[in-house]
Amino acid sequence: MIVTTTQSIQGHEIREYKGLVSGEVIFGLNFMKDIFASVRDFIGGRSNTYEKAMIDGRVQAQREMEQRAREMGANAIVGVSYGYETVGQKGSMLLVSISGTAVVID
Repeated sequence: MIVTTTQSIQGHEIREYKGLVSGEVIFGLNFMKDIFASVRDFIGGRSNTYEKAMIDGRVQAQREMEQRAREMGANAIVGVSYGYETVGQKGSMLLVSISGTAVVID
């Protein structure tokens, strides 16, 4: 399945718009991740723990979105947008969302 942030796909014609499609993942950031991230914040540098969590969340949300698009009869998704937000008590959970338009291309 082709997934793109653009509104068109070079070399392909959009034959049918199936509708909005999305994927969401919410997961908790556990106690140990928080401790290591706090240490990293204090001494500086990148937080590999949180970066990996965000990447994993994005991949899972995209897979979910692609599956929903397939169920609608689409073979591509255009106009994709990602979003990240902390939710829950004291921002203890991470919400990763992705959405786009499911389409049928030739």
